[in-house]
Amino acid sequence: MRKVFTMVLAGGKGERLHPLTQYRAKPAVPFGGKYRIIDFTLSNCINSGLRQIAVLIQYKSHSLDRHMRYAWNILTPELGEYIASIPPQQRISEDWYKGTADAVYQNLFLVDNEQPEYLLILAGDHVYKMDYAEMVDFLVENNADAVVGAIEYPIEEATRFGVIGVDQDHRIQQFDEKPEHPTPMPDDPTQAFLSMGVYLFKTDIARKYLSEDATRNTTHDFGKNIIPRMIQECRVYAYRFQDKNRKAVKYWRDIGTLDAYWEANMDLVAVDPLFNLYDQTWPIRTYQGQFPPAKFVFAQDYQGGRMGVALDSIACGGCIISGGRVQNSVLSPNVIVKDYAVVRESVIMENVVIGEHVRIRRAIIDKDVIIPPNTEIGFDPEADRSRFTVTDSGIVAISKGMKLDAPIHTSV
Repeated sequence: MRKVFTMVLAGGKGERLHPLTQYRAKPAVPFGGKYRIIDFTLSNCINSGLRQIAVLIQYKSHSLDRHMRYAWNILTPELGEYIASIPPQQRISEDWYKGTADAVYQNLFLVDNEQPEYLLILAGDHVYKMDYAEMVDFLVENNADAVVGAIEYPIEEATRFGVIGVDQDHRIQQFDEKPEHPTPMPDDPTQAFLSMGVYLFKTDIARKYLSEDATRNTTHDFGKNIIPRMIQECRVYAYRFQDKNRKAVKYWRDIGTLDAYWEANMDLVAVDPLFNLYDQTWPIRTYQGQFPPAKFVFAQDYQGGRMGVALDSIACGGCIISGGRVQNSVLSPNVIVKDYAVVRESVIMENVVIGEHVRIRRAIIDKDVIIPPNTEIGFDPEADRSRFTVTDSGIVAISKGMKLDAPIHTSV
């Protein structure tokens, strides 16, 4: 068995995901009801047979570190297996991580301890299913020094990502961060190859280039500095993403903005979801809280009966839908939807209470928020912007624990 050491970069601020990152690191943001974003990368690692994993944490790391202890303390240290959260050690300097490459460079002592043949670097804020063992096989078969995970993407939309230019053998010739004119794929001019933030190196090669980069005045970033320099001197290949999601279209999402976050959650509640959470051959693991089953209540009063219903939605344990209606939405654990409330196309996080006659649409509501009766959210953009974060596309985001003392609007 080839020895691979894995580092997961999980220290980013996620500023474009504010206010969801107001109190937590981006990889710790809840997603899909009961998961955290980092659960998808770590599940890929476990499903790929990787058992030595360091999660490099930094920004507002308490929530992430706590989740790691609760959800991912599943391996056997006696057998040399572990998933460990590693804060900045200040072993080399007094600086925090100055970039993705610097984060790995500052933790090369972990690599020295394990002496792996290969070093795998992953982002902790993407949603996808991938067998990294197949990527290792690809590196060996091509006698490569490094391999970059790559996915096909419409060329007109590729300007927001790192774009890889390759030859017919998928050897990388060019690597550009957010180029104005992306390089097309050799066999399809309508598509570009995007970097997935998945990097695999021969360990000695990685050490050489990380050490050299540490002495230079750079941004210390894999995409901007390490890979562009390596392709001039080494055998660096693009590995075409092999999706384990078992769908016709490959699924990979960078949860970088509120709109992307909302859209990725909506992908889960379609009649035929784009991302499959229910495939037990590639399970997604997380911490399971001690919540009772979800409950849907038929309530009756002088106006007659109201059914508590959730259609095309995810409702986690502890949820009570009491005479309200939920549609095309994701409800995290312990959400209460009261009489006559209507929730559509929204992401509702843990411990949220939605009062009577509330109307919500196209919203993201973080934990521990109580929505007063008769409130409307997502219907009047100007009124919403006066109190909440609203994206250009109209998604309303309410921060964790925000106090709403009075209705924003009165329902009619």
